[in-house]
Amino acid sequence: MAKDKTTLAGNVQKFLRDSFRPKFGKLRDTFSSDPLWQKLRQLGSELWLDTGSMEEARKLWTRQFSALTTNNTLLNKEVQTGRYDSLMADIARLLRPYELGDKEKMLEIAFILNAWHGLRLVEKFDAFVSVEEHTDLAQDVHLAIEYAKRYHAVCPERFIVKIPFTPAGLLATRKVADEEIPVNHTLGFSARQNYIIARIAKPVYVNVFLGRLNSFVKDNGLGDGAYIGEKATLASQNAVLRLRQEGKTMSKQIGASFREGAQVRDLAGIDVMTIPPKVAAQFRELGLSPDDVTDKTGADYAVGVTNEADIDRIRVDTLWNIPDELVACLDALEQENLDNFTADDLVAFFADHRCGDVIVPWTDQQIQTSTQEGKIPKLANWKELLASKSRS
Repeated sequence: MAKDKTTLAGNVQKFLRDSFRPKFGKLRDTFSSDPLWQKLRQLGSELWLDTGSMEEARKLWTRQFSALTTNNTLLNKEVQTGRYDSLMADIARLLRPYELGDKEKMLEIAFILNAWHGLRLVEKFDAFVSVEEHTDLAQDVHLAIEYAKRYHAVCPERFIVKIPFTPAGLLATRKVADEEIPVNHTLGFSARQNYIIARIAKPVYVNVFLGRLNSFVKDNGLGDGAYIGEKATLASQNAVLRLRQEGKTMSKQIGASFREGAQVRDLAGIDVMTIPPKVAAQFRELGLSPDDVTDKTGADYAVGVTNEADIDRIRVDTLWNIPDELVACLDALEQENLDNFTADDLVAFFADHRCGDVIVPWTDQQIQTSTQEGKIPKLANWKELLASKSRS
C-alpha cells in the first residue's frame, strides 16, 4: 500500500538530518588565516567560494571565507564521481512507498541530493551554503515557496536558498523572505533588476552575473567586454546600498560569475564575492600585498564596447542605469497588495507603468531559444526584440 504523500516531507527531513553531524561555531580557528583575504574582509566584502567540490574548497578555504555556493550543475559533477551511488540507492528505497509522478520524483531526488550535499559542506567547513531550487520551479510560485521552506527546515542554521529572477521567483522570494528564510535571489544581471528585487522581494542577497555580461559583449563581436559586468555590479551595489540606507531593504549585493583573478581586486568592497576556485587561485597569483587592495566601490570603469553606436543599439546602459519611470513604477507597486498578485499580474503591472522591458513575458519559443543558447545569448536571436524596445 502506498504511503500518504503528506508524510513525505517529514520523512525526507528525518532521513537528511539523522546523519548530520555539524560543529557549529567550532571549526573556524582550525583553518589558516590569509592577510590578502583578510584585507578584503576589512573592506566589507563577505567571501564565498563558488563550488560544491570538497576537494577544491579544501585547497583554498581560510577562516576569512564564510559560505559556499553550489548548483545543480556543480552537484551533478559530484554525482558523476560515483561518491553518491549508495545514497541514490537509499533515496530510491525512501521514495519507493510513495506514488510519485515522474516530475514529482525528479524534483524530490534533486532536492534530497542538493540538501544532502549541502549538509556535508556544512559539516566540513561550518560554512553557510547556498542551495539551489530546481529550474522547473522557476515559474511556479507555490512549489518554489514549498521547497524553500523545506530547505530551511533541513538546515535553518546554515542554508541559504537560491531562487531565480522570474516573475514567479519574485513573488515566491517575497513570501519566504517575509518568513525570515534567507534567500539568495539569483540570475540577476543589472542594477535595475536588483533594484526591483530588493524593493519587492527583499531577499538577503541579490546578484550580478558579471562574467556572463563581459562574455556576451565579447562573444557577439561588440568589443572585448572589459568592465561591462564590473560597471553593472558597482552600479547595483550602490543602488542596493542606497535602499538599505533609506530603510527600504536589507539586501546585500553579490558579485557572481567571476572569470579572472583581477576582477576580485577590481571589485574590492562590494558586499559579497562568490569566487570560483580557479579565480581565487588567480587572485592569489597576482602577487598583490594587502596594501595593493583598496576599496573600488566608487570606481567608474570605461567599458569594452568597440562601437559607441552599439551601446545605444543593444542598450548596454540599461545594465547600470535605473530610470525615473522604474522608480515611479516601484513606488506605485508598493501601494498594491502583492499577496494577491500572480506572476501574470506582476508582468502586466510593469507593462502598464512603462517598464515592460524589465519584467518580460517569455514565449515558449523564446524559452526554447534561450535554453539552446546556454549561458551566453546570441545577439542575432534577439536583435528584433531589442530594436522594438524604444527609449520613448
